[in-house]
Amino acid sequence: MPPNRSSPLLMTSVSDVEEAAAALREGADVLDVKDPREGSLGACPPAVLRAVVALRDRAAAAGRRVPVSAALGDAPNRPGTFALAASGAAACGVDYLKIGLRGVREQDDSAVFLSAIVEAARAVAPGVRVVAAAYAEAAALGSIEPMLLPDVATRSGADGCLIDTAFKDGRTLFDHLDLSTVSGFVAACRRRGLLCGLAGSLGPDHLPLLLELGPDVIGVRGAICEGGRSGRLDPRRLSSLREALLGAIAGRRPPGA
Repeated sequence: MPPNRSSPLLMTSVSDVEEAAAALREGADVLDVKDPREGSLGACPPAVLRAVVALRDRAAAAGRRVPVSAALGDAPNRPGTFALAASGAAACGVDYLKIGLRGVREQDDSAVFLSAIVEAARAVAPGVRVVAAAYAEAAALGSIEPMLLPDVATRSGADGCLIDTAFKDGRTLFDHLDLSTVSGFVAACRRRGLLCGLAGSLGPDHLPLLLELGPDVIGVRGAICEGGRSGRLDPRRLSSLREALLGAIAGRRPPGA
């Protein structure tokens, strides 16, 4: 999943191996394993993570390798605790680790926290990539502002950045942040060669805007589940969203391209 792709990948959040299998069948580009009941970046049990990684390996043996991302959580600033969690998740064989910086506000503190995660993960799995997440509601949370995140990620040796929403109350990323702020975030990631992701109650109506912004990955959960993000993944909704994304990408190509 190289940074600064010409078209974004669809990062599909799954809560167990059954949802992961359905997501694979419907063409998900990245399997993002989390427990929605534990928050925006809630971590799943290790057994679930290992089962999804095994599913990925079977798919790879059949000719299609889809990266697996694991959410580590977004709890307060406890670098030792989360470094240990990062080690455990990296040992499960994931490709990406996502860590929320909800518990820290200042850049220096954020860099110390994130550096501990990066160091611990790579000590176990040198090839694993770490993605740091900031929240669109940073001002209300008292956490680090998204625009500061690319600098923190670069200082910490992380591989990418993500903006998500912390409060899953129906408001989207674009209800909290204006277009210029999100565009600036994407540009800052691009200048530093960082993977860039956008998430936060995104759905089909946001696709034209997202393609204009040009992130590397688009994270989805609520839009592809029956009854919202806490419900079960609906393969038909995922298929419809993927088709809409492919259609929107095709619509942006010049004639004859």
